[in-house]
Amino acid sequence: MVQLNQKFINSIAQEMPPHLSMDDFIHYCGLPLRLSIRVNTLKVTSDALRSILEPRGWQFEPVPWCEDGFWVTVPDDCQPGNLTEHYQGLFYIQEASSMMPPSALFMDKEPRQLLLDVASAPGSKTTQLAALMHNQGLIIANEYSASRTKALHANLQRMGVANVAITQFDGRVFGAHLYETLDAIQLDAPCSGEGTVRKDPLSLKNWCQDEIETIAELQRDLIDSAFQALKPGGVLVYSTCTLNRRENEDVCHFLKARYGDAVTFESLKDLFKGADKALTEEGFLHIWPQIYDSEGFFVARIRKTVSVERNTDDPRFVSKFPFVAANRKELSALEEAMSALGVSLPEDAVIVTRDGEFWLMPAPLDSLLSKMRFQRIGIRLAETQKHGIKVRHEAVMALPCHQMLAIEPEAAKQYLMGRDIPLDTAGKAQGEKILSLHGAPLGIAKHLGNKLKNNLPRDLCRDNVQN
Repeated sequence: MVQLNQKFINSIAQEMPPHLSMDDFIHYCGLPLRLSIRVNTLKVTSDALRSILEPRGWQFEPVPWCEDGFWVTVPDDCQPGNLTEHYQGLFYIQEASSMMPPSALFMDKEPRQLLLDVASAPGSKTTQLAALMHNQGLIIANEYSASRTKALHANLQRMGVANVAITQFDGRVFGAHLYETLDAIQLDAPCSGEGTVRKDPLSLKNWCQDEIETIAELQRDLIDSAFQALKPGGVLVYSTCTLNRRENEDVCHFLKARYGDAVTFESLKDLFKGADKALTEEGFLHIWPQIYDSEGFFVARIRKTVSVERNTDDPRFVSKFPFVAANRKELSALEEAMSALGVSLPEDAVIVTRDGEFWLMPAPLDSLLSKMRFQRIGIRLAETQKHGIKVRHEAVMALPCHQMLAIEPEAAKQYLMGRDIPLDTAGKAQGEKILSLHGAPLGIAKHLGNKLKNNLPRDLCRDNVQN
């Protein structure tokens, strides 16, 4: 049962718009969140995924602010996170409200090459941004917590994201390192989480006003740094999953007070039909749980109109890039191995090597290598082994595959559980094959004539796969 601190209720009652009811607020805080997913359009269309899941009893209701987002009702015995389609990255289980910031960032359909996601783990918004960018350009996915970076990388791999470089910094460093460098920035700021009570009933039990002041100070530092890193003409989307004005509107007004006419608030009234129900006078969206039957959330879209004075020193950054550009012979060998398996490299692919490994780099990264230290860049395509070049699972999940061996759902389940797949009739061994389900890749197996030997990386094998 949800537990709302009385001090929180007293405080939030002063901030709630007059047309909303505190009784409704308390009622909706006590309701479980509706399950929602986002279709991963890097691998499948929304119509195609619906045609797969609706015959199994799934019901879909569109999320108004995300073209490929849906509230879903599933059969009682279904665990969506254990489905083969989830493991192969056809959809992401994502709270509906959190789909709003990436949608707000791309509402004008402007192409963007250099984008920063300041606090990216576990990757729901980062993978949404990658889909909106069609895996083009570069997303710097930053996550300060080392323990959360592992989950971020796993989700990027599962969803087939190829245009990301991961960093691990306090988000306050970007203004110094990347002053007026980035086309767009998503800042989903650390916050007090007042809007998440439907997911965590105890989240507000020990609510404290002093904590909010401490968090708001961090948020002001983060948005200031992000604005410094933004190019003139660029867009910054600031969001939180909290409800109080101190962490939301006040943080945006702090930025406006600091930089004056360089800051323009762009209205989100046309982001989706019904946005006016949550619209503030500045054009922000301040979402109370009862408005859309969702988490509480806040989203602001901010344009940087002109250059601003740099307020930090240019840091000296010295780091040896541990990769070298692949030479013609190496590229030829890689292309031959990829083509033999049926994997296509992008026409403008930037391929680098390290210790016998081949990596695909996002093309815009080159200009940033002298400014930042990156934890992981692009995707590992292949590695040189004793008997030739072996293409890796990451490449198959992220790049176009034009030769795949389709298998049945039960065989796909067995594959994802790490098991070999027996063949109905024995024949000549055919070597490595990309296995597919619903026309999307699952991974690599070795055709031995009488069975498909499982080559799925051991850390990706699961015990609880459902069809």
